[in-house]
Amino acid sequence: QVQLVESGGGLVQAGGFLRLSCVVSGDLFGIYGWGWYRQAPGKQRELVASVTYDGNSNYDDSVKGRFTISRDNNKSMVYLQMNSLKPEDTAVYYCHVNRFARDFWGQGTQVTVSS
Repeated sequence: QVQLVESGGGLVQAGGFLRLSCVVSGDLFGIYGWGWYRQAPGKQRELVASVTYDGNSNYDDSVKGRFTISRDNNKSMVYLQMNSLKPEDTAVYYCHVNRFARDFWGQGTQVTVSS
């Protein structure tokens, strides 16, 4: 089993920044990728950014150039640096890992961007 706990969400004005953190614990062997998803009210959950075990990262077009995903293997943490935030970035953000083709999720952290 893998447990994920997110933190760092909050309320910020448009143009501001936030840094989300995710502590990953449990059986970490075999994790293929780490990622951040978000879900806005009335919308489906969508991938924001991901990074594989060998360092390949991927971003949704809407966040390219503004968001950066990173990992700290020593601390078993995943981060999402979010800059130049926009009201449309408002959503609950979820940390995710894929381990042996199974998905594990955190409980989510709310990000609200005011205009």
